[in-house]
Amino acid sequence: MKRIILEFIRRVLKIVYSVLLRFRIGREFFDIIMKGSWQEVLSVNHNGINFQFAVPDSLNKYRAVTFSEKEPETLEWIDGIAKGSVLWDIGANVGLYSCYAAKARNCKVFSFEPSVFNLELLSRNIFVNGLSDKIVVLPIPLSDKLSISKLNLTSTDWGGALSTFGKEYGHDGKALKKTFEYQLVGLSIDEVIKFLKIPAPDYIKMDVDGIEQLILAGAKSTLKNVKSVSIEINEDFIEQRRNSEKILASSGLKFKEKRHAEMFNNSIFKNTYNQVWVR
Repeated sequence: MKRIILEFIRRVLKIVYSVLLRFRIGREFFDIIMKGSWQEVLSVNHNGINFQFAVPDSLNKYRAVTFSEKEPETLEWIDGIAKGSVLWDIGANVGLYSCYAAKARNCKVFSFEPSVFNLELLSRNIFVNGLSDKIVVLPIPLSDKLSISKLNLTSTDWGGALSTFGKEYGHDGKALKKTFEYQLVGLSIDEVIKFLKIPAPDYIKMDVDGIEQLILAGAKSTLKNVKSVSIEINEDFIEQRRNSEKILASSGLKFKEKRHAEMFNNSIFKNTYNQVWVR
């Protein structure tokens, strides 16, 4: 019933929006609302550290409000990172964990995020937290090799997830229900270090919703020197899990644990875990 009511409200608002846009005063009204939403910031405190996150919509408010509860295992993993280390945040989304690593552990963070719908929020979150000198944004997708391919997205929402570069399947290995696409140049991790001369990572956090195995396959040289990896793996996608674990193990890393928050136990992500691998 709740879903039906929400869908009805959306349709009504869409009609109202389309009507008001025909008039100048209506357009100016929505401009004011839009600009105001981008100025809204929510304060978050975790382990005594204060953060400011831009919250222009309900999705990003949810991400900010659940900062300490959504992925506590990721925050704990970051707490164990050596201070001053180099962290690559692959699939950074709007940068919550990039900001946490930079503030809590004084990391030099390289945030990889190819979605144009997430990049502005990622940049805003970095700026409002005073971390522009510590976090580098790389708006490129990673894969197993240099290629030009499509970034396929299931959503154009700010802070949206479940997008895949170069493949038509999603986080579970099933066909992706994409709503938007555009072409990008992708690189492997080893190629990024070789061509762009970016410092190799001491630690890697990866959350890319389906192509983890491809990105790891393009990082075989780099992985030999990485101290630890936190990687999101959907165990229903058996091929991805097996190939990812094989590559990580062959690089000399050892599986330590897998966890996810209780909130995911009865969701479509119930078999998705953040795995931690250490040297």
